[in-house]
Amino acid sequence: MPETFLDSTELILNMGPQHPSTHGVLRVILKLDGEKVTGTDCVIGYLHRGVEKIGENRTYVMFAPYVDRMDYVAAVSNGLGYCLAIEKLLGVEAPPRAQAVRVILTELNRIASHLFWLGTHALDIGATTPVMYCLREREEVLKIFEAYCGARLTTHAFRIGGLQYETYDGFEQQCLAFCDAFPARVDDYEALLTGNRIWIDRLKGVGILNADDCKAYGVTGPMLRAAGVKWDIRKALPYSGYEKYDFEIPVGYNGDTYDRYIVRMQEMRQSARIVRQAVQSLPEGPIMAKVPKVIKPAPGEVYVSIEAPKGELGYYVVSDGTINPYRLRVRPPSFVNLQSLDKMAKGALIADVVAIIGTIDIVLGEVDR
Repeated sequence: MPETFLDSTELILNMGPQHPSTHGVLRVILKLDGEKVTGTDCVIGYLHRGVEKIGENRTYVMFAPYVDRMDYVAAVSNGLGYCLAIEKLLGVEAPPRAQAVRVILTELNRIASHLFWLGTHALDIGATTPVMYCLREREEVLKIFEAYCGARLTTHAFRIGGLQYETYDGFEQQCLAFCDAFPARVDDYEALLTGNRIWIDRLKGVGILNADDCKAYGVTGPMLRAAGVKWDIRKALPYSGYEKYDFEIPVGYNGDTYDRYIVRMQEMRQSARIVRQAVQSLPEGPIMAKVPKVIKPAPGEVYVSIEAPKGELGYYVVSDGTINPYRLRVRPPSFVNLQSLDKMAKGALIADVVAIIGTIDIVLGEVDR
């Protein structure tokens, strides 16, 4: 029975963990006054696999494929962050050619991740056409991944010290062909959505999270930039040679769901721009640094973070001088960003909660780990 308090009725409603708009096994307990949300409580853990504890019981090399299974929509980014952390422990750096290929694949993965977000986000809100378009372009990215290393989703593309595989014949041409065709495709998405009255009404002024709120909650990535904070780890703390590439950091102003949409759309254009530059300046040379056959870093600890599609993805690794990490912890952006849901949803309607969850862009594989 609903609880009556001061002549008002509060209804508790479970949204998920099987709800199609929760983007995975997320359970949101909604506290409602009619259609108005008065509070939320996120219940997670349905997908928990103990990835970090597994990492402490595997060798450094054996654990590398596990990280691809966290944010499985952006597996390449997961692998890059992990490899950079272990390379920092070892005191080695990937060769220039390996760094350039890493940038190409990571930025293609950012595009693929944003495309998957855009298609499903639009579908949640009722726009059925964009998901077909987005999956069409995402398929072209997955074809490149498949040709490079044989995997499409959990793409294990990198190795500690560089790359295992050299690029295939036609790699550069296929990447450039995608970059040539992609901007017009983004124009098509924007023609469908950006000026659409229904889209604007559903997103503008919904789920506002200002810059101070973002900092208080630890929110990063497109959500932070949509609030007007020009923070991108690729620019602020460059890695893998990002300082060599010319690209912009898109920012918003209002910190609402519409601005987060605009920021991600612009990020896809910038990623294609980076891919083009990296392909055109791809250096010759080795693809692997000199790393020992048995990786056994000296005792020490490191924290390395990268700008993943959803925000700051960080790896904290402690070595005790053995072949296994003594401690391994991950800072996943989906997990940290999800805690802002309650702040954004208070005062909104039930239908707005669907848009707000979509705009966070979570993957439960890295929320639960």
